Amino acid sequence: MSGILEGRVAIVTGAGGGLGAAHAKVFASEGCAVIVNDINTDAAQAVVDDIVAAGGRAEVNSSDITHYDDSLNAIKQAIDSFGGLHIVLNNAGINRDRMFASMTEAEWDAIMSVHLKGHFCMSSHAVHYWRGQAKEGNTVDARIINTTSGAGLQGSIGQSNYAAAKAGIAALTLNQAAELGRYGITANAIAPSARTGMTTAVPEMAERMKKPDDGSFDHFAPENVSNLLAWLASPAAANVSGRVFEAEGGRICICDGWRTTDGVDRGAAWAPAEIGEAMEELLAKESPAQKVWGT
Repeated sequence: MSGILEGRVAIVTGAGGGLGAAHAKVFASEGCAVIVNDINTDAAQAVVDDIVAAGGRAEVNSSDITHYDDSLNAIKQAIDSFGGLHIVLNNAGINRDRMFASMTEAEWDAIMSVHLKGHFCMSSHAVHYWRGQAKEGNTVDARIINTTSGAGLQGSIGQSNYAAAKAGIAALTLNQAAELGRYGITANAIAPSARTGMTTAVPEMAERMKKPDDGSFDHFAPENVSNLLAWLASPAAANVSGRVFEAEGGRICICDGWRTTDGVDRGAAWAPAEIGEAMEELLAKESPAQKVWGT
């Protein structure tokens, strides 16, 4: 198979189903060799079988992305099986939704482990490999692609743990881009909107995102998101880094992120009682934030 990822090697985490499976298949269809990482080995094997049947290259990897030492095995497998590594696509995630007042420590910790630590573990080992390649004088053209969410960018009712983790991933992406460019590594993040097991678990979402029966454009097909990621993973995207994208259907947007406004400056210290008037002026001239999901 040939395409814009020909000759490149990727690890896709959580690739046994949903968006991860779509990413893995689209990457393979563009010529990429793919390590299909998922703790559900049967599901991962089914994805690998589909890729191989279509003429692509892929292998199953069951490394636990939340375990630092075990996650190294995915990087080793990519190098041993396919001769190198160019792309880490951090996709794996879970939900433990609950209103903040009722959330348990276990529900908080589970989300932080899979999302934030999972993104760290796989990326850390890959960066060590790429930095070593760069120090040896080899050309590195590597990609970290992280998965954030609208929940992390605007907040989401009933998902304070998930929103906090996804916001952390967006900030992590900015840091990675700023620090790793010297080694030939780009870092970007995607906030996807697509039909997956997680999104269709909510009945109203399932109805809104269902595949059309008339053969028209499938707006919420996961592959719509995967196509953008395939381009970001390609050599053509070498100059794109430190960006957070939203993708839904045929629409691609850049998330503008936190920005410091002009503010109000009196050139001296404010007395507490004086701040109310300054705050009215400040809020009146600034654009309101996007609404929290679910409000």
